[in-house]
Amino acid sequence: MADKLTEIMAWKRKEVAPRMRDVSLEELSTLNAGLPSPPSFISALRRPDQNLAVIAEIKRKSPSAGEIAPGIDAPTQAARYQSAGADCLSVLTDTKFFGGTLTDLKDVTHSFESCPTAVPCLRKDFMVHPIQVREARESGASAILIIVRALSDHEIRWLYQSANAAGLDSLFEVHAEDELERAVAHEAKIIGVNNRDLAIFKTDIGLSEKLIPQFPTSVVALSESGIHTAADAARAKACGAHGVLVGESLMKSNDPAGLLESFR
Repeated sequence: MADKLTEIMAWKRKEVAPRMRDVSLEELSTLNAGLPSPPSFISALRRPDQNLAVIAEIKRKSPSAGEIAPGIDAPTQAARYQSAGADCLSVLTDTKFFGGTLTDLKDVTHSFESCPTAVPCLRKDFMVHPIQVREARESGASAILIIVRALSDHEIRWLYQSANAAGLDSLFEVHAEDELERAVAHEAKIIGVNNRDLAIFKTDIGLSEKLIPQFPTSVVALSESGIHTAADAARAKACGAHGVLVGESLMKSNDPAGLLESFR
């Protein structure tokens, strides 16, 4: 299989290009000051009971799994996850490869506005430019995704500084030791190991078991992809993960609350 991540990133850069413009840190700081503060993503991942935090993902399809839940309504699924006790949500906003939209994120965060305990939301997309950070903040997100493998150090720094200015947390995603070293060098506070190789879409939880023990103790550690059972989650916790990101299995479950609780 050709390198899928390279294909996705090439498309994303082309897709975002018409929206690109200069977005200064001052602009993002001003935007942040003028909007209600989103719930803290990083705080939600550090559970007082020391159990695994669960980031429940809203995902209609993926290159690896194909169609998962093509007709799902994002706010309805978000409400199911909230009722099930999800600590955070991940909302796919990429359309071409994952069937999501920025409107999904807006609708989900808007649906939480009247809730006393809104669930923090990650804008799950392939970030390449600060304009996407602005969009995330305007749409009510609490965090953005930074895929280390897909970006230069300049782009990582640019996105991370932009997120900080906008009042957003950043989830650094890694898949290899050199990527972990780069994330640590950028002083990442949240690092997730994607157990799925985005180049070939092969999944192996053993990657979390290899990399997470190498994380600085100050970092919030996540294991992403390939978490389908309580045994999978137990492996993630045993190697030091504070939380897991779960999409496909929760999207397909008739009992997301029961499945989510089993992960803890």
